[in-house]
Amino acid sequence: MSIASASSPTTASVMRNYLHAKDENRPFFMTRAFASDASLKMTLRTAAIAFPPHAHGREAITETLVRTFGQTYENVYTFYLDHPGEQALLEDYACDWFVAMNEKASGRVRIGCGRYDWTFQREPHLATSLVITIETMLDLPADTGPSVFGWITTLPYPWTDAERVVQTAPPIEAMAPVMQWLRRGHVTDPVGSTA
Repeated sequence: MSIASASSPTTASVMRNYLHAKDENRPFFMTRAFASDASLKMTLRTAAIAFPPHAHGREAITETLVRTFGQTYENVYTFYLDHPGEQALLEDYACDWFVAMNEKASGRVRIGCGRYDWTFQREPHLATSLVITIETMLDLPADTGPSVFGWITTLPYPWTDAERVVQTAPPIEAMAPVMQWLRRGHVTDPVGSTA
């Protein structure tokens, strides 16, 4: 593992810039996250959300993950469930993620989880490839919004851990599939936990 100087991009800053772009609908941050010829692959293990399976080049990735996505969703909070280290310059990094957002048109809440598999180039340190696996994506009624966003906004953003997500989740039964996926290998449940 290499160590970055204070002013140069790190794996963590590249990952953070990606969320500045996607979650905050700021496309210009994609130049601070992806190389111009980067590739995106989407693996969907749910039919509850649709994305093109591939995008090639930073502009195509930006169109898919920022502009088109931002037309449909708002109040997007994506959490990385592992941290690469503040000064790390990694060639490959994989971590689980968790997201909450709502649909602009209906107000319905979406909660999902999955995995990011990143590949980075050395100089400048930017992503050359991202594989996004969406394991589960839930569609919840709009009236769950206050509980969900009240909870989400108490979590450290954008890095948190699965245990904190699960242990602080509101008791909404429909969220169980996501909570179960997050628990696998990450969380030791107290006796009687129902979330």
